[in-house]
Amino acid sequence: MDIETRYNQALDYLYSFVDYSLKHSSELAKADFNLDRMFALMKSLGDPQAKYPVIHVAGTKGKGSTSALCAAALQTAGYKTGLYTSPHLEDYVERIRINGEPISHEQLVELVEEIKPHVAKVEKLTTFEITTALAFLAFAKYGATAAVFEVGLGGRLDATNVVTPKVSVITSLSYDHMAVLGNTLTLIAGEKAGIIKPGVPVVSSPQKDEAWQVLFRVASEKNSEITLVGRDIEFERVASSLEGQKLRIQNSEFRIPLLGRHQVENAATAYAALKASGIPITDEQIQTGFSRVQWRARFEVARLDPPVIFDSAHNQDSFEKLRETLDEYFPGKKVYLIFGASEDKNIPGMFAEMKSKIKKIIITRADHPRALSVEQIQGLAEQAGAESEAVVPVKEALRRALELSSKDGSIVLSAGSMFVTAEVMRAFSSLRGG
Repeated sequence: MDIETRYNQALDYLYSFVDYSLKHSSELAKADFNLDRMFALMKSLGDPQAKYPVIHVAGTKGKGSTSALCAAALQTAGYKTGLYTSPHLEDYVERIRINGEPISHEQLVELVEEIKPHVAKVEKLTTFEITTALAFLAFAKYGATAAVFEVGLGGRLDATNVVTPKVSVITSLSYDHMAVLGNTLTLIAGEKAGIIKPGVPVVSSPQKDEAWQVLFRVASEKNSEITLVGRDIEFERVASSLEGQKLRIQNSEFRIPLLGRHQVENAATAYAALKASGIPITDEQIQTGFSRVQWRARFEVARLDPPVIFDSAHNQDSFEKLRETLDEYFPGKKVYLIFGASEDKNIPGMFAEMKSKIKKIIITRADHPRALSVEQIQGLAEQAGAESEAVVPVKEALRRALELSSKDGSIVLSAGSMFVTAEVMRAFSSLRGG
């Protein structure tokens, strides 16, 4: 049997379990999240998560970029570095990377075969729990000497939270997944603070007071030293262009290819995390690693004239950051926003943040069970006073946006759902023949 057939069978096996990323928020809210299953599975596997030092990253926004920055620096410092993130954009194996490269389809097949008898011993495991265990196992099996794990959802009950890391990192907190995490920043921060372990240092991005008070209290209770970026670690942006940004952290200068003020904050958080982790690494190694980081669909300018931008913004706070970044790099330019979203998102809030930039919303729907119908989104666009039209499938929505953009030079921007943006990226690549 050829490897691609076996790879698809391995994915079928993973998806045969409960996959909460495909469930409606009402089901997510009553889900039986607890770590007992995960601890049982890891014990059966011989606790691979304890075989290498780990940086553990939670947060609402910026956790993926911060994780990628940490991993790039560790790799530059000579560590064989594992990076676990979710969701993937184009291929499932993107979730499990070693030295920047996704594991191969063959390796995933190998890992799935190895894990099957252990999974069979533990009842009610989910797709995400098994995938997380595969990452822990992969990094041990293929000789990782350091790893970065991004939390999937929340923190306290997330499958990644079976690890005792060198440092617990909490990036910017805002409102998202409220059906599961709670509808106040205090409740959300409480869930994210669940990754704080006794005596393990904590690094936090700048936070609103309400969130910071919770993080500080939990860190104090756990006897964990907490570093607040912006207070204990000073940083400033020095220069910025479409080529990248220059920033100063403490007294060292860094360059990052990622765009937007929020990425400067993420870089400062990654720097603080690396320093607090106790994993030996120099400022020079961090500088080189940061300059090489690659993290797709974060204000990714795929074409300059007329501009095409892929972004992963999917809540009100990230749409505010997206609008600020558009204002900075493309002042005065309007956007054709290719937009789809899951049913648990604050869509009116997103439209309100972006309204001043929108020429027209091209509403579409990703091939995803949690995606809202185009009719529902159109109703919300109408309420927001934004002009819109519905175009499905996603590939046709991109064609329509490109056609409109070719007439007036406005920006084509995909945001609102990682699943829509992933489909737009694939469609754009195929239209360009690449």
